[in-house]
Amino acid sequence: MTRKTSITFILNPISGTHKKDHIPALIADIIDQERFEYEICPTEYAGHATEIARASAAAGRDVVVAIGGDGTVNEVARSLVHTNTALGIIPCGSGNGLARHLCLPLDINKALHIVNECKIETFDYGVINGLPFFCTCGMGFDAFISLKFAEAGKRGPITYVENVLKEALKYRPETYEVEDETGAKKYKAFLIACANASQYGNNAYIAPHATMKDGLLDVVILEPFTAFDAPQISIDLFNKTIENNSKFKTFKTKRIHIHRDEPGAIHYDGDPIMTGTDIDISIEPQGIHIITNPEIVEDERQPNFMLNAFSEFFNNINNVREDIGKQSHRIQVINKVLLRKLTR
Repeated sequence: MTRKTSITFILNPISGTHKKDHIPALIADIIDQERFEYEICPTEYAGHATEIARASAAAGRDVVVAIGGDGTVNEVARSLVHTNTALGIIPCGSGNGLARHLCLPLDINKALHIVNECKIETFDYGVINGLPFFCTCGMGFDAFISLKFAEAGKRGPITYVENVLKEALKYRPETYEVEDETGAKKYKAFLIACANASQYGNNAYIAPHATMKDGLLDVVILEPFTAFDAPQISIDLFNKTIENNSKFKTFKTKRIHIHRDEPGAIHYDGDPIMTGTDIDISIEPQGIHIITNPEIVEDERQPNFMLNAFSEFFNNINNVREDIGKQSHRIQVINKVLLRKLTR
């Protein structure tokens, strides 16, 4: 008798932006129980997803599926590196950076069908000061905003945009000494991002040409800019055209050391942490197995912005209506403040 493939679903009830009460029933309906045997493990406290994933890998489970946002995906994935257990993703977050890079559906039903196909590939991952990341890490403004976003409590794209609008024009760039295989250089930068995958999430492409299979980090340095530069920078991020913007400097490397004058925040896959003045970032080639979309090959893994945008809109329309209704007044106030600053 052929052994069934074993799957552990790790469900974070409070992460991301989706309600998840109906997901166990969807799993029972969609997953082929003649091919797979599965268990569903809800998380009960911070760090529980890591513990469940680590125990599942140690027990020889074939697949561990993270059901949640980018934080839950990172918690699960970092417990599976350099094991024979593959990561699956049911994206339920506000950014869904890794899922989007891999062209996984944002619709839960369709994502479960991808798990059912169980096509597994091997990918690189990154490490920043000993912490694994799978999409991006960095310092400067994006880490600062990640910290503000975490402190805000409420998730969702409106909260994120609100923080960006409030903080962008008053954030002070820092000076960094950046050293790679070619030597050391100093940069005054708004942010420095190191990317394994192409985007932060929400289709904001900080490294449009990044691939998770080349054994290299894509390093992106955003130099100081004025308020008049900001609209074009935003357009280039979402249009995958940052290489055309003179404010961005990019290069590839296997490892990088960064020194800054003061301790501060860094982020890994959007999760912020305070750290010291020295940061080491490196790539771990072919270190994690991930279930991928069988209809997409690596060279074609460039998500369609408009299709993803429409998909997310229809999947989350009720949440969007509720969120906009509650926060539209605050956004209007922030926009008025931003316009006053721009016209001074």
